[in-house]
Amino acid sequence: MAYSEKVMEHFTNPRNMGEIENPSGVGTVGNAQCGDIMRVYFDIDEAGIIQDVKFKTFGCAAAVATSSMATELVKGKSVQEALEVTNTAVCEALDGLPPIKVHCSLLAEEAIHAALWDYAEKNNIVIEGLKKPKSDIHEDDELEEEY
Repeated sequence: MAYSEKVMEHFTNPRNMGEIENPSGVGTVGNAQCGDIMRVYFDIDEAGIIQDVKFKTFGCAAAVATSSMATELVKGKSVQEALEVTNTAVCEALDGLPPIKVHCSLLAEEAIHAALWDYAEKNNIVIEGLKKPKSDIHEDDELEEEY
């Protein structure tokens, strides 16, 4: 299984790893089948801009790389823009993933959504287009579509 240079770069030098004290929102998702767990922390200002984002991921190289890239894609963005970051965008930003690892990008997308959901609940707001996130991603659900 070959990973792109970008995947290897984000795996060996992950961006935004760690956690945020008193985060505006935290999202945790996992995949029971492969054992990956991803937690994303947001610091969102009064204007709804993601000032800081951190992640902690337990998983394979692709899980770490997709977490790292996803945090890069949402940092400095509005809550609404962050909601639009899809697993496909994460895959493309990493120059692709092996088909067997595409579920890692779904974890990254769901972790972002889970952190946004937590933020919305804490602040009694509705984020247009945000659905209640899943805490567990099943590989057979949405992964039949090849990236």
